[in-house]
Amino acid sequence: MSPKGQHPAVTPQSLEQLTALPRPVYGHVQALPNVVLGYRHSHPWGQLSYAIRGVLEVHTDLGFYLVPPQRAVWVPAQVQHRVSCADSTCLRSLYLETAPPSWSDPQCRVIAVDPLLRELIRTFSELPVEYDSDGPDGRLVQVLLDQLDSAEQQQLMLPLPLDRDLRALCSHLQAQPDSPTGLADWARQAGVSEKTLSRRFQRETGLSFRLWRQRMRLLSALPALERGERVTDVALACGYESLSAFIAAFGKQFGLPPGEFFRARTGSDQ
Repeated sequence: MSPKGQHPAVTPQSLEQLTALPRPVYGHVQALPNVVLGYRHSHPWGQLSYAIRGVLEVHTDLGFYLVPPQRAVWVPAQVQHRVSCADSTCLRSLYLETAPPSWSDPQCRVIAVDPLLRELIRTFSELPVEYDSDGPDGRLVQVLLDQLDSAEQQQLMLPLPLDRDLRALCSHLQAQPDSPTGLADWARQAGVSEKTLSRRFQRETGLSFRLWRQRMRLLSALPALERGERVTDVALACGYESLSAFIAAFGKQFGLPPGEFFRARTGSDQ
């Protein structure tokens, strides 16, 4: 411990060696490795990763989460996950000893980051590692936690089945969103009826095959749209034959047409 009673700055190499967080919320911008770990791993604490720029992709055993700019993803403690993104992606991470009260279920979630929450995260990242929990810094942290607790959850998760055959089906479609292969084709390959496979798919994912594939295609469109690719090209690459059908489905899922989704960011890339 330093002469002033402060722990030395935590380096990226020593983060995994911590047995306890310096404070219930930790996220100093100069001490954390705000980089993507592309291999399966978990943390002893909950992690909130905020996408300032770029699109994060978080993979768990139960689902696939897509995190566009001005959103954040919550990964509970001990949940195995893998993260991928483009090189230009910029993120901030917070580690929490306990989840906000309304996040008590042990599931990942994507939340909206409004201007107030964005500024709270930015300001918090500049506080001392051992901020004064009983002073103004502690009160700012409490406001931050309150805002996280009330943040709007986003429907940016694609549930994945545990069944091996269905997992293979989903992996194929995620790799090729424009694949015309339907459930009847997969049922013939599996040697079961389409109705049987449909029931298994609904039971494993909570979605019908049609709705699952539609959500998968729309989520797969987000990285390309964020890169500024033409909406028409993105729609075709996602398997939509009609641009109007893609725009209508996108608007129903995300509340905005694709051309406006990334223009609706709040704030800057700081």
